[in-house]
Amino acid sequence: MMSQVSAGARLRAAMAAEKPLQLPGVINAYSALLAREAGFKALYVSGAGVANASFGLPDLGMTSLTDVCEDIRRISGAMDLPLLVDADTGWGAVFNIQRTVKEFIRAGAAACHIEDQVQAKRCGHRPGKAIVPKGDMVDRIKAAVDGRTDPDFVIVARTDALAVEGIDAAVERAAACAEAG
Repeated sequence: MMSQVSAGARLRAAMAAEKPLQLPGVINAYSALLAREAGFKALYVSGAGVANASFGLPDLGMTSLTDVCEDIRRISGAMDLPLLVDADTGWGAVFNIQRTVKEFIRAGAAACHIEDQVQAKRCGHRPGKAIVPKGDMVDRIKAAVDGRTDPDFVIVARTDALAVEGIDAAVERAAACAEAG
């Protein structure tokens, strides 16, 4: 039986109840069901998981918003644990990011993380990443917040500044994103 409470509200409740909240990565509905059976209260859907498991591709930004939303629908349709979903760079500029958030909510996601890499992105643990200026990342977060149709939908800012600019820049970026929403 699916819950009538929004996915975002269910994630916020899980975060309040479990500290730290552990979110195992899942790649499809079956792995999500196994994670639920193992007792997890929320799940993570990575961009790499969608690219690798659904298409046999590396995590190099080759999957589309539609591809990711289809996996969200499949997973959220099988069970009602809240999903944190990798939104990569948001599939474009401000209006695209707003659309990404709206589509993620419609598909059943509880949260997303948006990263600060340039759009020709690389997998987060690979070398050679390039990031957008801090102001552009703040604009991405503001756009994501403005795109919410569920006020409980959680927006997470993910930065690769540590690898590119060092710890001080990463902390500064994170603080600016937190202030943005």
